Amino acid sequence: MDLGLKGKVAIVTGGSQGIGRAAAHRLLQEGAKVVICARRKEVLAKASQEMRNQTMGEVLPVEADVTKIADIKRVVEITVRSFGGLNILVNNAGQSAAGSFESISDEAWSADIDLKLLAAVRFSRAAIPHMRQAGGGRIINVTNLGGKAPGPASVPTSVTRAAGIALTKALSKDLAKDNILVNTVCIGLIKSGQQERRYQSMRAQGHNLSLDQYYDRIAKGRNVPLGRVGEAAEAGDVIAFLASERASYLTGTSINIDGGSSAVV
Repeated sequence: MDLGLKGKVAIVTGGSQGIGRAAAHRLLQEGAKVVICARRKEVLAKASQEMRNQTMGEVLPVEADVTKIADIKRVVEITVRSFGGLNILVNNAGQSAAGSFESISDEAWSADIDLKLLAAVRFSRAAIPHMRQAGGGRIINVTNLGGKAPGPASVPTSVTRAAGIALTKALSKDLAKDNILVNTVCIGLIKSGQQERRYQSMRAQGHNLSLDQYYDRIAKGRNVPLGRVGEAAEAGDVIAFLASERASYLTGTSINIDGGSSAVV
């Protein structure tokens, strides 16, 4: 199925690893031009070169910290200057931060809000004028299941992700008249660099598990109905669909990518 993405211009934040990289890779395969941004220059450069080799697509790495307003503006300016416009924004940057309420400091709350909520607000604000000029666009916010159904010891992530879901719905109402569609994917257990770092930490503590065994264990521990941890590419495919012309009547929606594990729709 042709997704109608050839020649479209996309920004993917947190695009050097995991879901962001998978989304960028899929967009490139569909013919989009993609800017990926992340903080670690070497990881970013390696990811962009590998994607370029694998897809023969146009991918531009831009080192940036999404908690800094100047960096956000610079990423958007470089994108428009390099590719002539902006059609798609994937707000993916973030990492898990979860603990009991009383253990979380004001500094930790502020850092999580900056990374997961305000970065999406500021990137969207910078991108919207260019999408209007192009006659429409797509914003996809990557959130997680905890934003719909918080568990114990899940703050601040569950709160900032809930805010991201609310932001998605509010923006979808405001921007529908401009043909800018805004949706969110709520992520469950997905293979990622963060999960692999947790696995390496377990290995360092003497646990003798293979990576596959580690993923099997956490899938069983979380009672995932499909019985496995999801692949980043599976999330990337859904994001690419939401960015596409095939999703032209979808806005203000949230899609769980969780193997059926969520208690809520």
